[in-house]
Amino acid sequence: ATRTMPTLEPAPFLRRVLKADALLCLAAAVLHLGFAARLDSLLGLPAPLLVGPGVFLLAYVALLAAMATSRAVWSWLFPLIVGGNVGWGLGCIGLSAAGGVTALGHAYLWLNALAVFVFAALQWRGWRATPAGGSAWRAA
Repeated sequence: ATRTMPTLEPAPFLRRVLKADALLCLAAAVLHLGFAARLDSLLGLPAPLLVGPGVFLLAYVALLAAMATSRAVWSWLFPLIVGGNVGWGLGCIGLSAAGGVTALGHAYLWLNALAVFVFAALQWRGWRATPAGGSAWRAA
């Protein structure tokens, strides 16, 4: 017998949150990739530290867009996305705490952290509210 990975159909709320996250990430990717040299001086973040995540964000946008528009999505992707957003936010806070960035750089990093924490909370809520979503995370 062949086992398949559990899937779910994202509820409309979850689809909207995934699309909004994708749009914000696309804007950040364009900013990081198109203006890395300028942002280096404005934010105090080295251009390579902006370009690398900018490239990653393009792949992440593609994943979010696919999840938001697919009829069936592997269930395990949702906690991975939530955890990734939490990790991104903690990374932004860590970069801010490490110093070397401008005041605008601190603001940029903290706004990034706030945004991804909000998306993580909304995605978690949407995943748990989707029929069969988060069933492994619910109390019996």
